[in-house]
Amino acid sequence: MVVIRMARGGAKKRPFYHIVVTDSRNRRDGRFIERLGFYNPIGATAELRIDKERAAYWLSQGAQPSDTVAGFFKKEGVSKTGVAAA
Repeated sequence: MVVIRMARGGAKKRPFYHIVVTDSRNRRDGRFIERLGFYNPIGATAELRIDKERAAYWLSQGAQPSDTVAGFFKKEGVSKTGVAAA
């Protein structure tokens, strides 16, 4: 099964996450198919950047987002049918 989830990067106590498309059997930080964006929770404001068109494409192909990534997609207006006008 293809999933969309976060892969952790960054230093100790300084997390940085890439939002990736991967096979569910791969490790969290292992091999991935495509990188869709990133989430940086550290700093004055948390920074989130997602390639909305590619995210909508993978959702239309049946990729299942994790709960956290699904929340990010909802916040950014990404769905299976495409990107909502903001």
